[in-house]
Amino acid sequence: MARCLVVLPVALAAQTGSAQEGPVRVLVGFPPGGVTDVVARLLAKGMQTEIARPVIVENRPGAGGQIAAQVLKAARPDGSTLFLTNSHTTAMIPLTSLHPGYDPQKDFTPVGLVGTMPNFFVVNPELVGPGVDSLKAFSQWAREKPGRGNIGVPAPASAPEFSIALLNKAFSADLKAVAYRGDAPMVQDMLAGQIPAGICAMAAALPHVRAGKLRLLAVDGPERLPGFDVPTYAERGVNGLSDAMTLGIIAPAGLSPALVTKYNAAINKVVASKAFRERVAESGIIASAGTPDDLARVTEASRKANAELVKAAGYQPQ
Repeated sequence: MARCLVVLPVALAAQTGSAQEGPVRVLVGFPPGGVTDVVARLLAKGMQTEIARPVIVENRPGAGGQIAAQVLKAARPDGSTLFLTNSHTTAMIPLTSLHPGYDPQKDFTPVGLVGTMPNFFVVNPELVGPGVDSLKAFSQWAREKPGRGNIGVPAPASAPEFSIALLNKAFSADLKAVAYRGDAPMVQDMLAGQIPAGICAMAAALPHVRAGKLRLLAVDGPERLPGFDVPTYAERGVNGLSDAMTLGIIAPAGLSPALVTKYNAAINKVVASKAFRERVAESGIIASAGTPDDLARVTEASRKANAELVKAAGYQPQ
């Protein structure tokens, strides 16, 4: 018995030490090569220098980040597993799914903010013509062409899909959301003339905007995007779309305050660096550091904003 009592603490200490020294994996809920994946790899590269531990990215794509969130919930809170999530996963899926498999408030620990990722409303100018330069003008164009007012959105049961109800209310329109599995196939259909308009991340739209193949009409969020003369939805007369997608790092519930503080300091230093800010800006992300409380506050604000969107759309959780 004495031997067991001695061996057990030693074994536990060895496991704890191993967890504190081994690699940290950063889960990403989307495939390699996407915007979130690019941000995660930049963040991981910077973090491993700051915390003196290997930091690797592990892609667990599927269901808008839902699968990765479930993996995080099941992980041990020893600091070896983090998740670069967005507010769709933490503040929308729990509102639209009857069985998401996780509770953001109970199952996760907020660690730090990384940035915001606004969405653009874009149209194909060849389809809609030169005069369609506003949401009101597009709504009028759609009224004059019954059945043509289809708007692509990057995912079903997402904020872009639910925003269509607010556009219809604001402009007495009859616009329809067409849900895709990601920005890329939606943008390709826009370019091919299959749909006249869409809502997508800036990174997906910007190259085609610069080439003159897509036209920007509005951006979500509380203010205009720096460097772009694009009105917000509120400026276009549509209320309720002032919440932009947020990116942040979370951990399993129960992560020690010491590790939260350590990781948050590392994340903030990386996010504040000029190299990180400039690189993610190319993907349409505004880098923004913050405390764990800041991330919790922003997530709760997104939850409330999304709840209003879901209600306005009359959507029932499935």
